[in-house]
Amino acid sequence: MSAVVVHTNDREGSALSTEDLIARVVALSQSMGAHVIGAVDRLQDINRSIHLLSMNARIEAARAGAAGAGFGVVGQELTRLSTNMKDAAVGMVRESQSMGAELDTVLRVLNEDVIAQRLCDLAYNAIDIVDRNLYERSCDVRWWATEPAVAQCLKESTPESLRHASKRLGQILDSYTVYADLVIADTQGRVVANGRPHRFKSVGAQVRDCEWFRAALTTRSGSEFGFESMHDSPLVERQSTLTYSCAVRDPDSPFGKPLGVLGILFKWQALGQTVVEQIPLSDAERARTRICLVDDKGRILADSSRRHGVLTLDFPERNELFREKRGVVSTVVAGQPVMICHAASPGFETYRTGWHALLLRDEDSN
Repeated sequence: MSAVVVHTNDREGSALSTEDLIARVVALSQSMGAHVIGAVDRLQDINRSIHLLSMNARIEAARAGAAGAGFGVVGQELTRLSTNMKDAAVGMVRESQSMGAELDTVLRVLNEDVIAQRLCDLAYNAIDIVDRNLYERSCDVRWWATEPAVAQCLKESTPESLRHASKRLGQILDSYTVYADLVIADTQGRVVANGRPHRFKSVGAQVRDCEWFRAALTTRSGSEFGFESMHDSPLVERQSTLTYSCAVRDPDSPFGKPLGVLGILFKWQALGQTVVEQIPLSDAERARTRICLVDDKGRILADSSRRHGVLTLDFPERNELFREKRGVVSTVVAGQPVMICHAASPGFETYRTGWHALLLRDEDSN
């Protein structure tokens, strides 16, 4: 958790987080209020004694007649002093109550700011993990597209070269279990080989209309790659995947005409759902907080609440919020008042998803 740290001079030499500091200020405020009430009670006791003396002085002055005129003056002064002390005590109570109410307001605002900052930090950490992980996927596809067996099967397309390419893809998959499958398609979009042929019967499938395939064919060199966001791929029995792609070129001609396309199908749920479900929140916080990863259109890519059938997260301030790197807004989502803490994809190295992490905190809960 990111927190403002205040060093204290207590015996342990420990440090207070902002939340701890707020709690300590609240305790001091309550203690101060108790002391003020105690002081007012003592003043009122003294005031009652003064008032009693004033009454006695007046009684003695009345009994003594002219000789007791001095007692009358004393009685009057004591009465005036008693009245002033009573007014001062009432004023102290009112001022203490006013200061206490103002301090409570400040602390509530400060506490909400601290909570919002922390949730924004958690949102940033979540989307940063996604960017860093998916950067590796963009590197993988560009690397594996240079595998000689991949290019060879597209150049010759003999049964032997296709079997060898499939075997090499399978060896890669044995080490990289984050992928559902790897597929090779020719320039017409027909899948000619895959890494898990015994599990997925994708050879012969047509992918020319797939976004990842079309994007790869338009690249100018092996340093570029294609991508298709979350989708249920028919190549791997409708598993939720992200597909990265790269044009396969002759190893001797890295800027030459594509021979075909390598597509790598990443198991998105294994990453996305894990990220939103493992954000470090207390049980109480988790009960009132929904975590979502969304694209720039608000399309839900991962959701800690696992709400089936909800495809888009929509609220009036979404576009404005998404223009900022971080931000907080109080709004209404599906009829529920929430505070949304947001962080945009920061990017890692040369890669950036352009997605957003949102923590929606239920504002109705106590």
